[in-house]
Amino acid sequence: MDTSELRTPATGRDRTRRSRLRARLRHRQQLTSQPSLLLLFTLLAAVNTLLCAAGWLPDSAATVVIMLGGFLLRVRALLLLYLVVASGLLFIAANRVAPLTPGQVVVIVATAVLVLLYARSREKLGVQGTLGESMLVDLRDRLRSQGRVPELPSQWQVDRTLRSAYGDSFSGDFLVASRSQNDQLEMVLVDVSGKGQAAGVRALHLSGAFGGLLGAMPQGQFMTAANTYLLRQSWHEGFATAVHLAVNLTTGHYSLSSAGHPPSAHYHAGSGRWDVIRGPGGPALGIIDDAEFPAHSGRIERGDALLLYTDGLVETPGRDLELGIDRLMGQAERMVSDGPFRGGADRIVDGTRTGETDDRALVLIWRE
Repeated sequence: MDTSELRTPATGRDRTRRSRLRARLRHRQQLTSQPSLLLLFTLLAAVNTLLCAAGWLPDSAATVVIMLGGFLLRVRALLLLYLVVASGLLFIAANRVAPLTPGQVVVIVATAVLVLLYARSREKLGVQGTLGESMLVDLRDRLRSQGRVPELPSQWQVDRTLRSAYGDSFSGDFLVASRSQNDQLEMVLVDVSGKGQAAGVRALHLSGAFGGLLGAMPQGQFMTAANTYLLRQSWHEGFATAVHLAVNLTTGHYSLSSAGHPPSAHYHAGSGRWDVIRGPGGPALGIIDDAEFPAHSGRIERGDALLLYTDGLVETPGRDLELGIDRLMGQAERMVSDGPFRGGADRIVDGTRTGETDDRALVLIWRE
């Protein structure tokens, strides 16, 4: 039997579906094209003018047409809409005894200027409508999802918290984690220079790059590769501090390297004490080429824990950094005495009370 006869009907149906899909896309593009939208808003402005002239709406209702046009129209089409709205206002003034009040004129003109500035900034980004805000939300969610720790064996637990400065959606602190097939857990906690959305955009950029490097390179070469990558970006504020942790989930042995980051801490269940790891570290990433990042080695026994954090939890303007570290260690000791490690990250951050002027992140990993 000729198999081409069997494929022909399916191919025909596929072509029909594709043609229908293309027709729908063309129809949607026609509806959302600038000429179509401008015609729609022109009709809306005309209806608004008639209702205002009849006294059913206040003259300031023109601001509604202006704001709606600012969301969907490009600058050139928006300026044409302004001419239509201005013509409507002149028509209203010519057919009414009482002219527009100065207050109404100020409100309409101020609204037009603000909407025009918004439309210009949106057009520079190449987005239309509220797509820019949707993109920011998607980027924020991606940054948060990259900080999820992979599933670990039952005896290993991780608790983390990341809080941005002033409660913003974006943070310059981020966590990237990866687990290899040979039971190796790697985590890197990074503090990007700056605060707010500017730092958040750089954090998103770096989190994707560091996520690709993590687990794909030997653990001893991660910091060097991250430093090289950051140097190539040539950012104005192009540095970041980081701490890289690699843990063997079978033996508990770990390797910890730091790049200009505050010292981590190791809780020893045997002595019931936190020991600050003040081993040698390297400079911040993105500052010095061919920098070295020596690693500290240790072992997490049953009941032990490691504490990683960013400088937002220990730095206070005008105060010694060591005082901030001592205060953080005091909160960590109180967390241990009050109960289990689970939920301890939030308890430690809440207890430090460092304020919201800087991004703060803390990671707690322990072995039960």
